[in-house]
Amino acid sequence: MKLYIAPVSPYARMARIVVIEKGLEDRVEIIPAQTRVENSPYYRINPSGRVPYLVRDDGVGLEESSLICACLDHLDGKPLFELPAGEAGWEARRLEALARSLMDGLAVWLRETMRPPGENSPTVMRHEANRRDRLYVLWEKEIGHPLMQGPLNMGQITLACALGFEVRIPGLDSASRPPKLAAWFDTIAARPSFVATAPPPHQSH
Repeated sequence: MKLYIAPVSPYARMARIVVIEKGLEDRVEIIPAQTRVENSPYYRINPSGRVPYLVRDDGVGLEESSLICACLDHLDGKPLFELPAGEAGWEARRLEALARSLMDGLAVWLRETMRPPGENSPTVMRHEANRRDRLYVLWEKEIGHPLMQGPLNMGQITLACALGFEVRIPGLDSASRPPKLAAWFDTIAARPSFVATAPPPHQSH
């Protein structure tokens, strides 16, 4: 299989972490894709140009990180990240969606900072900054949830990838994280699969 990624993408990082956690390095080839570039050869592989993108052994391509992670998790018939049954399953979905909201907002924020001078929107950046601050307050309460403290799951992976993505946003002060959330992230960020997939820091143009 071929997994197309961008080293800075938190969505692609989720899939890369699952590859490592599942021990699939020999079955899945990681290929950096050239995205957001006109006429990139990658667009002939995935017309949407998004990452991650998994091309299965039968040639069928899968897009969207949660779908790709689920596919990778089930390759050996022994999923590690299957949703729990009953009410716990709904709680797991709720927490994962909450983590995805943080990730999506940060992605919008970064895209605005990367626009040429005069083309970015201070209003959008301010909106996403406020969204992040509100979610920080909520996550400081939610981080003690048993599903965020137990065995690794997709909610934890999503939240950690969102928090790790902040290093890409110039001028963003991750030191403003509330203490419980910051301590949680420091612990999970030391996990080998997270260390191996850490995004490069932002570099000024």
